[in-house]
Amino acid sequence: MYDHVIWPKQYDPKTSAIYALNDIDVNAPPEVVWKLLVDAENWSSYFPPEDQVKILSGEPELALGTKWTRITVGIPTRLIVTEYVPIRRLAWSTTVDGDETGSSAYHGWVITPTDHGCHVLSEETQQGPFFLEEVGRKNPGVLYRYHQEWIESLARAAAAEVV
Repeated sequence: MYDHVIWPKQYDPKTSAIYALNDIDVNAPPEVVWKLLVDAENWSSYFPPEDQVKILSGEPELALGTKWTRITVGIPTRLIVTEYVPIRRLAWSTTVDGDETGSSAYHGWVITPTDHGCHVLSEETQQGPFFLEEVGRKNPGVLYRYHQEWIESLARAAAAEVV
């Protein structure tokens, strides 16, 4: 059994309108996966859709409290890292730029060592009218599909690092 994201109360999947869970076994050590995951400004090197990430708070990579922006699937967002346990857990909360409805999201990653590398879990919940309309109604399943492509790309990139 693998660990799951530690949810702030307002983002609990049981009370969230939109929820996606994706996981994968990776043939690379947790340290390799972690390095790729915290190097947010270079995610596009293995996952081209994430090519508009900018750390605002000066760190070279994601760390606890890092503030950053990204445009993902055409949506401009502001984010802050809220959980950071090196090589094990990373999470951030997200708000949508220009959205006056208070829509927000929470994305967590959990890396668990295995005999052959590690297991990577990605979970996200989304709340609010913006996400209900754009992700829930107009594009059902898009969050799951996007994250599946992301973790598969992450797994391939990590495995390629250890060859």
